[in-house]
Amino acid sequence: MAINLPNSITLARIALIPVFVLLAYEPDPWYDFWASLVFLVAALTDLLDGYLARRRGEVTRLGKLLDPVADKLLILAGLVMLVERSLVPAWIVIIILGREMAITGLRAMAAADGVVMPADRWGKWKTVAQATAVIMLLLGWQLPIFGINLDVSLIGMGVLWVSVALALYSGARYTISYLSGAATRGAGA
Repeated sequence: MAINLPNSITLARIALIPVFVLLAYEPDPWYDFWASLVFLVAALTDLLDGYLARRRGEVTRLGKLLDPVADKLLILAGLVMLVERSLVPAWIVIIILGREMAITGLRAMAAADGVVMPADRWGKWKTVAQATAVIMLLLGWQLPIFGINLDVSLIGMGVLWVSVALALYSGARYTISYLSGAATRGAGA
């Protein structure tokens, strides 16, 4: 099976993860800036690979399965680095990790039945919120707005909370979708 351009971009996103981790490991404002930039570029490749796959008519089963895995690896690497740096409590990451493992398991069971469960809009919004939170928390800038130094990391933590709510909501939707599909498939068997 030949790897098309969209899938190559997805693989590039995965290849950027170790670069991000190396940069994010050092608690230094310049390293944080470069780590955030690499993370942002990697996150934006998600838009690019999906756009190209649809535009070029190269949507593949591999891409439908590989793309969400690449997203999960990137986001979880970012969240783990934030825990490593004591910027986020580990229990939040455990909730997100548990949701991701559960949904990946559901997708694997669906794939075994020949069904691909692509990401829905709630899962996509969750990923955007998580990526935004990682960048904001990693940068942790103080922005002077109307004479007040606004701490971007506080906003980032709020965005992370929103992403947790979206993760739980979209996880419930995937579970319901899988269970109704399983009931339908079971009724026909």
